[in-house]
Amino acid sequence: MYEYAVAWEWLSFAARWFHVITGIAWIGSSFYFIALDLGLVKRPHLPAGAYGEEWQVHGGGFYHIQKYLVAPAQMPEHLTWFKYESYFTWLSGFLMLCIVYYGGADLFLIDSSVMDLTPWQAIFISLASLGIGWLFYDQLCKSPVGRNTWGLMAVLYLALVAIAWGYTQVFTGRAAFLHLGAFTATIMSANVFFIIIPNQKIVVADLIAGRTPDPKYGAIAKQRSLHNNYLTLPVIFFMLSNHYPLAFATHFNWVIAALVFLMGVTIRHWFNTTHARKGKPTWTWLVTVLLFIVIMWLSTVPKVLTGETETSMSPMSRKFASNAHFGAARDVVQARCSMCHAAEPVWDGIRFTPKSVKLETDAEIAAHAREIYIQAGRSHAMPPGNVTAISPEERKLLVAWYESTISQ
Repeated sequence: MYEYAVAWEWLSFAARWFHVITGIAWIGSSFYFIALDLGLVKRPHLPAGAYGEEWQVHGGGFYHIQKYLVAPAQMPEHLTWFKYESYFTWLSGFLMLCIVYYGGADLFLIDSSVMDLTPWQAIFISLASLGIGWLFYDQLCKSPVGRNTWGLMAVLYLALVAIAWGYTQVFTGRAAFLHLGAFTATIMSANVFFIIIPNQKIVVADLIAGRTPDPKYGAIAKQRSLHNNYLTLPVIFFMLSNHYPLAFATHFNWVIAALVFLMGVTIRHWFNTTHARKGKPTWTWLVTVLLFIVIMWLSTVPKVLTGETETSMSPMSRKFASNAHFGAARDVVQARCSMCHAAEPVWDGIRFTPKSVKLETDAEIAAHAREIYIQAGRSHAMPPGNVTAISPEERKLLVAWYESTISQ
């Protein structure tokens, strides 16, 4: 049974690696084509139907690229579609959601002090929010509001802030941020799957059939692509936030999320304006830095004002705390780990609890049994550099505690 934890850890790692690979492919191609589109230049010698062209150099070669708003008069034999990067990024991300958050719902998804849910209730809410979120967004785009691109983005921003608040009222802080990223990424990938690619296929089919393609399909696809452009960087932030509790595990985490969306806009605005050769709006970087400073303040100062709530022990945590080996394991953790993993760390240079993992009480130690087993028992990841000189015998005690509990 205990080997399951090791295998699950490696499966999580493999899924994360796969997700990063596909994410790089999708984001890289997306950012490239956005920059290309904004940098197109209209010249008199262009072929009929061509909107603009761009000359680029890379890897010792020159590239001459032309864009058609609808389609060329004659279709080429080979046409490359950019879609699978998006699909596999979403699928690999959903796989990670299943492995880490659905498979470990008691630890990573549910916080009984936030909302007392069973694992299946939490998983249902998670899945429903992703599906309903896409339907709401899609209908919003197709409504009269969607006719105004920037007005639509303002409404979408307010909706995302509301969703951020809602997630923090249901899940753990870590899961709330992860779901906010998944919610946004679902919209982005669904835009590709349900709108952008189908619209492009309609245009191609019309051209092959000798019909004049309707330009509206390209306009709709471009609007959705614009949304994807501005949502990409916040999604990356929310995915990385899992490693930084000061972002997700604070009282005003939903406000932090709201500011992250704004930073995504300011950063992309600089790149978009620069690529369009419309100047370099350096003010966007000042605004981004100021927003980040506000985020830093929100993550620390309000903590003193609001305090923190203690979570009750789950049935599994009680099982770990009642194990015969718990006393010995607790002594090891308190002697080798709790000087850093405390509400007020005493280790020199450590000002905040690493990963927000506190290991001072029986409940806290029992709640993080699996992490202790992986990080300090079966591997030597903790303590970093073995600075507290944990011995091989002490690591064996941690292994015996976890494995004997799981095997019961």
